[in-house]
Formats: sequence, structure tokens, C-alpha cells
Amino acid sequence: MATKFKIITNDDISTTRTPLHEAIPLTGTIVSGTYADGNIKNYSHGMFQSVYDYPYLSSSANHIFDITVGYSSKSKLSGTSTSVVQQEKKINLYNQMAQVLVGHDVTGSILEFDRAGVLADTGTKMREVVFLNFSRLITKDELKKGSFALSFLTGGNPVKPVHLGGPGGSTTELLIKDHNALTTYKTNSPAGEYAILYTGSAAKADTGVGLLYYQAGVAVLTASIFGGQFGAGATGSVDTGSVNTVLTGSNISSSCDGVRGRFKNLSFNNTTELNSAIYFCRVNHNEFNYSSNPTYLSASTIRVKEVKSDNPISYFTTVGLYNSENVLMAVAKLSEPLKKSPDTEFTLRVRLDY
Repeated sequence: MATKFKIITNDDISTTRTPLHEAIPLTGTIVSGTYADGNIKNYSHGMFQSVYDYPYLSSSANHIFDITVGYSSKSKLSGTSTSVVQQEKKINLYNQMAQVLVGHDVTGSILEFDRAGVLADTGTKMREVVFLNFSRLITKDELKKGSFALSFLTGGNPVKPVHLGGPGGSTTELLIKDHNALTTYKTNSPAGEYAILYTGSAAKADTGVGLLYYQAGVAVLTASIFGGQFGAGATGSVDTGSVNTVLTGSNISSSCDGVRGRFKNLSFNNTTELNSAIYFCRVNHNEFNYSSNPTYLSASTIRVKEVKSDNPISYFTTVGLYNSENVLMAVAKLSEPLKKSPDTEFTLRVRLDY
């Protein structure tokens, strides 16, 4: 235990934040075929599916993402017909995700997802969407901007994927990326930063097909990418085709099966923010030249001195950081003992990561 303390001033403390990135590749075979859906967990509530990297009953299985679908009460798919399956749940899912990711207007009404990321009643709305909610296990603190790439196969039968015995027929590959997100991302979402997902090789107006929320780890895709055309009309119309039938005539789990059957590849980089406090422990020439260790003395004589007239010498092995009450809070170990005498002084750099 230390018997002598030196106060570290604010000028001796520096803080840094270092982002660490990890590449996350995910092939479509894991999502839609490798384990014959043994890695897909459906729930009794029927509101979403969970995708794992191994059969989910295995102790080594890791949760990758959840998938679900929903549409707005303003969508033309919304109606009073009794043939619409799980309509209330689909609308509730849309509203729940929208109020968390988009927020409310001045009247308290839930805003809708917009292809251009506009938080207003104007603009082209995405009223029929697919949600990909990525696990915190793989997204860490957030997704890295500009690294997201998702490849879908469009067309064919979206109700029953090929690996489940469906007719398939998906031949068109659609690559969705957050182009130019490093400079064009938006910050006006209640959930943090987000960017528009585009098709093609660059960010172009009117080609947005979804939104990517970086801190929340959620991708929102317009369901019309599976209908042969991109986007929905300003009035809420959607492509006339099988996607309408899927969203209204199938339950949520079956709709998720259809989306997974079109899943080809996904890749992105996650981000772990490493926060550090750096303490510069400055040792002047006339400080800490003696040790408080009882073994430093033998018969009242300093062990490390061979001649009485020699300067005292001490060896640093440990740096302790104490609070204002002199309670030890952190310990830093040197790689080897550091010699200290009255004719030397140095600065020890102690880094505390959290």
C-alpha cells in the first residue's frame, strides 16, 4: 500500500475514443438452407422469426438477427376484409418500429418511414416494409457507415422458398448498399444516426429502397423490391403482384420465409468504441527516490546502496491510481522494474480502457 501520493491534475489527463471494426459476412445459405430451417426459431406469438448461425437448440448457436414484416394503417393493403391474415399484428409492428425509429409529429401521430428519410408527412412513404433487426452480438456498438451490402434475389414465388420446395424462379439479383453514408447520413431520428439504402452502384435520387439505423442495428426495406418494381406511390399504392398476396394472405412467419428464400449475401462492419482515459504520471527528480517496502531497509541501511555516500535508488514496478479518499481504484504493472534516482525523472503513461 502506498504511503506517499501525488495529485494528478486535469492537465495530466487525456481522453480518447478509438473505433474498432470487425467484418461480418453472412451468406444466404445460412439464412435459407444450410440447416433446413433448424436454425430458424418461430414463436407462438407469430410476430417475427429469429435467425441463428447454427440450429438454435445447439449450445453453440449465436443469434444473428430477427426478421418480420409490417405495413402502415394508411397502406392500401390495410382494410376490413376478414381474409387479411394477422393484419392487426402487421400494423402494430409497423407502428412500433416507426415510433421508435422515426418518431411522432407535432400532433403526436406516428410518422411513417420515408424513402428519402424525410421526417414529415410529405415525401414518398414506405408503407409496406421488411424489418431486419440485427443482434447486438454482431453489431456491437453500431454498424460502420458505408460498409453495409445486402444482396437479394427478386421475383419468383415469395411465399415458399426454393429450399422448402417452392418453385423459385428468382433470377434478378438486387444489391442494396448505404452508398456515401459517411458524408450523407442523417441524425434526426430518435434512434440515432441512419442512412438511405440504395440500389445500383451509387446513391441516386428516387432509388432509395430502405433505411439503415446504425446504432439501433435495424434495416428497414420496402417490400416492393420483391414485386418487380421499386418503391411505392405517394398515395400508398404498392406493386400489383404476388407481394401483395403474401403480405395480406400469409401469416408473418410465412412472409419471413419468403424473404429468407430470396436472401443471398450480407456483409457489414460492426463498431466497438474503445474509450480510454490516459493519465500522465510525472515523476520529478526529487520524488519517489525511496521505497516504502519494508525490505528496502536492512538494519536501518538501504539495501541498494553499496557506499553510504551513493544516491538513493528505487525501482518502479507498479503504478496505483487512487481516488480523493486515497482508495486504490486501478493498478498498472510495468513490464520490467524501472530504475529511479535523484538524477533522473520521467513520465509514466497509464492508459485505462473501458
